[in-house]
Amino acid sequence: MRYSSFVPAVSAFCLFVQLGGALAQSQAPASAPVPMEAAIPPQATAEVVPFIDAHVHLNDEAIQIALMERFGATRAVVFWGRNSDNEAIAAAAQRTPDRFIPFASISPERRAYRKSWDGQDSNVLTTLDQLLSTGRFKGIGEISAAHFPSPGFPEADYDPSGPIMRGVLELARKHALPVMVHVEITRMRELSLLLDAYPDVPVIWAHGGYTPLFLARRMLERHPNLHYELSARTWPSHPRAPDYTILRDGKSVWPEWLQLIEAKPERFLIGTDASQRSLNSDAMKFASVQSFLLQLSPAAREKVASQNLLRLVEPAR
Repeated sequence: MRYSSFVPAVSAFCLFVQLGGALAQSQAPASAPVPMEAAIPPQATAEVVPFIDAHVHLNDEAIQIALMERFGATRAVVFWGRNSDNEAIAAAAQRTPDRFIPFASISPERRAYRKSWDGQDSNVLTTLDQLLSTGRFKGIGEISAAHFPSPGFPEADYDPSGPIMRGVLELARKHALPVMVHVEITRMRELSLLLDAYPDVPVIWAHGGYTPLFLARRMLERHPNLHYELSARTWPSHPRAPDYTILRDGKSVWPEWLQLIEAKPERFLIGTDASQRSLNSDAMKFASVQSFLLQLSPAAREKVASQNLLRLVEPAR
């Protein structure tokens, strides 16, 4: 059975209630533990597409794994969230290497790094090089060089073509790793300069910069090393702006967007932007990915769901 709409709200709500109950019980005395798996409702009767999540802020491993199992995510690119750091990400991936693909970040939203960005201090690049030299990370990111403010997140507006970002891409080249950047549309010109300077470095554009269709097409045509990542673009609505999603009615992808993705399926990645801070919200994000993938042709779906990302993080040597 195929479907092009989201898992019903009641399904997400049930997941929220049942997962929440499991967490509460897991904090009860050891005499009555409840496995996390027991909290997950049965798979939906609709088809579930296996996919690799390109965008996860890992704060709670147990919840993340439960959501992945419920919604068909076989693996996930993970980087820090509000309650984690690079060491926690590397440790999680070491515990669960078959699920988590760890990325290292020196993004300026973290206070420890923001002063270095303000002063364009290259010491932060030394820190990143040391992290990557351990061999524990499969990529760099998310690096929020230009990010509009959101609750609990101060605005970042650093030149994507400046010394720090160029240093990041130099390290990506040195260690043969992809880089995920968050760069808003206001800094697209500088992002283009960076991409031109490092044509051999694969760059994942988180949320595709929330660009409209014609700018997405232009950037993909101009920069072969750019990969357009669709997390938060498949949500039925976005809290920042109604035109951030690629959906025309909260369910169906605009035909023009489908046309572009089908024409360039090797250039797109899919993610949830999950953070495990709101179970109901994360269930919506995962369900939206499933709805999106089921609207693609089988050939495009396979590339967008997993093949493209695997090619970036596990290139043939």
